[in-house]
Amino acid sequence: MELDDRKKKILLAIIKTYLETGEPVGSRTISKIEGLSLSSATIRNEMADLVDMGYILQPHTSAGRIPSDKGYRFYVDQLMAEKEQEIEERERETDEMKGLLIEKADKMERLLKQVARSLSVNTNYAAMISAPRYNVNRLKFIQLSRMEERRIVAVIVVEGNMIKNQIIDIDEPIDDETLLKLNMLLNTTLNGMAIEDISLSIIAKMKRQAGDQAGIIAEVIDAVAESIKADEELEIYTSGANNIFKYPELADNQKASEIITAFEEKKQLTDLVYETLSHSDEKGIQVYIGEESPVENMKDCSVVTATYELDEGIHGTIGIIGPKRMNYDKVLSTIKKLTTELDTMFKKTQT
Repeated sequence: MELDDRKKKILLAIIKTYLETGEPVGSRTISKIEGLSLSSATIRNEMADLVDMGYILQPHTSAGRIPSDKGYRFYVDQLMAEKEQEIEERERETDEMKGLLIEKADKMERLLKQVARSLSVNTNYAAMISAPRYNVNRLKFIQLSRMEERRIVAVIVVEGNMIKNQIIDIDEPIDDETLLKLNMLLNTTLNGMAIEDISLSIIAKMKRQAGDQAGIIAEVIDAVAESIKADEELEIYTSGANNIFKYPELADNQKASEIITAFEEKKQLTDLVYETLSHSDEKGIQVYIGEESPVENMKDCSVVTATYELDEGIHGTIGIIGPKRMNYDKVLSTIKKLTTELDTMFKKTQT
């Protein structure tokens, strides 16, 4: 006798109900499950067949049924098949998403370079703009998949659909069922969680739940931290650094060299971006004059920055660097106008 669709549905209903309640399951309980639409008599007949086939057991004559080892095996195999299909579908979606993200990233890079050039040309000063980034990184999905017998890959997706892959070497091979349990543990615990909220107590609890596979959990958490760290490496686009030579007070070889170096190496510009983003709640333009500048090599300049916002939680920084005698009226007007236009410009890159 083979399991037809009706027997499969009844068997799965029995197993799921027993997993939830821990109590033997009767035909009347199953008949109330939405979607089955079967009478208690029909269910009793099917349950009798399932007992004969070894999928369920009847502990006592008048009691309900409980799953046998064979029944549990059927349930786990079904679950793994469903999860495998979900993974395949997600991988297809991920591949498509990667292609779209690459295309969008390329459009965004061209847009930001164009914005930097436009700022420097319109103002005759040096200009910079940072790529937009999420102020809060949240995990969307983690998928562990086997690559080789002693190697797995962790695919980590964070808010903004940033995708990172991390190879993890393991001491002992793990079977599909264990891999499935680890995926379920990681995603039920971490999905939607901000990175800074993953505390040591949460990690310790996950390790206890993972048992012998606690080391893999630790590796995945490290991979998550590394992926976020990598995301924090800002892309900054600059233009017009040579405009500095147009102003005698900045054209001194050493002064100009220091400013050009700051633009080329970008480390100090990154500090400037973080300084600006730390005040992003002010939603205004910030003007640093001379010694007020957070960039050491720009103490002889005026630096005007503003935060632009593309969507909730997605911010970037615009900056103009010039002499203290800069045309503040023009610079402030240009930056204010640009911060209101960037959202529209960004949306055009998404189509």
